[in-house]
Amino acid sequence: MASNKEEVKLFGMMLSPFVTRVEIGLKLKGVGYKYELEKMGNLSEALINYNPVYKKVPVLVHNEKPVSESLIILEYIDETWKQNPILPSDPYKKALAHFWSKFIDDKFLSAIKKAIFTIDEKERENGIEETEVALQFLENEIKDKFFGGEDIGFVDISAVLIAYWLPIVQEVVGLNLFTHEKFPKLYKWSQDFTNHPIVKETLPSRETLLPYFKARYETFLASK
Repeated sequence: MASNKEEVKLFGMMLSPFVTRVEIGLKLKGVGYKYELEKMGNLSEALINYNPVYKKVPVLVHNEKPVSESLIILEYIDETWKQNPILPSDPYKKALAHFWSKFIDDKFLSAIKKAIFTIDEKERENGIEETEVALQFLENEIKDKFFGGEDIGFVDISAVLIAYWLPIVQEVVGLNLFTHEKFPKLYKWSQDFTNHPIVKETLPSRETLLPYFKARYETFLASK
């Protein structure tokens, strides 16, 4: 637990899977924190001062020391508060956890953005194909209940945008990418993960996310 001498603040925004990553990490560790809500397009001076390079959330501030970028923050949390580790101690397994988390942010995210927010039909089809390839790699990687074994770990937290955000987004767009039939192990993992008590209490409500993405997608369609 964070001691009384520690000050932990999280600068975040509603509906961000990257902020949710950090919240899950803190809650799994039992670390108390103060949430500083930022508004899109109207960032606070404090946030910009703490993260002048990227000027975006999430930013974790621990005893006035800011840490930016969700995966880096997760690693910082794990190294600072030793209870309930989320990264393996074995160097090779730790390296693999970093690899797959980076894969999610690089390969999966770029593919799904192309599949949804691309005007050119050929490019959109390529994005759908690349998304399915990325999901298949992750399907093949799951060996236990979670990527981290029997307990939630670094890759599971990194993949929250697949477990929770992807089903909502594909419903809005009308895609059929992530299903139990196509990816049975990954789909079961997503159910186990999102129903974990700590994860479940941290996720934004579906009733909030769905209209947000509907409005965003309608704006995109109107601009075509």
